[in-house]
Amino acid sequence: MKSLKVSFILFAFIQAQLYGGIKNSHHDFSGSSWANEEVCRPCHTPHHANQDVPNAPLWNHEVTMATFDLYTSPSLNAFPGQPGGTSKLCLSCHDGTVAIENHGGKSDGTRYIDWGGLGTDLRDDHPISIVYDDALASIDGGLHMPSSTSSGLGGTISEDLLIDNKLECSSCHDVHLARNTQGCSGCHNMHSNAPTKSLSLRLDNTGSAFCLTCHAK
Repeated sequence: MKSLKVSFILFAFIQAQLYGGIKNSHHDFSGSSWANEEVCRPCHTPHHANQDVPNAPLWNHEVTMATFDLYTSPSLNAFPGQPGGTSKLCLSCHDGTVAIENHGGKSDGTRYIDWGGLGTDLRDDHPISIVYDDALASIDGGLHMPSSTSSGLGGTISEDLLIDNKLECSSCHDVHLARNTQGCSGCHNMHSNAPTKSLSLRLDNTGSAFCLTCHAK
């Protein structure tokens, strides 16, 4: 048991070094009893990980089985499919069909997201799991070339923001970002109907700057 505890501590340390730390982020569940005060374990495990979803990073959480209503628009030249890859992992909490404490084989949880929930109707959300390549940019005319346009993160859009040339939830959001230094109010608008603050965005979106990384407007 002691060696297992050491393994989780080591795993958490490695994750912190790779991703800049998750403490005080939206996904820091270390203070929750249902997470057994673990930082990484609600989503990741070093052993016996779920391999059902491609690109799942040592996944430990129950995966959604929902079918989603997809975004559509006359101006959309891409072809959204059912969410896959990392987007499906994100939706395994954020679609509201899987309890957040359903990890490590648990499937009878009772806690569901009531903030940051997207539901299964994605028609009012940015399309995900779409191929975003130079061919799409050429056809669309309103997108930057991902293979040559800077992401603002050191490389190109293709290198830094896409997964297998697809735009996923993680293209815009990094769940391991720890930008909050203000306690509860750093993430939540406590006295209004405004949504939870998007501290997980990879880049600041003041003046739509992050949107304009990909969109040529």
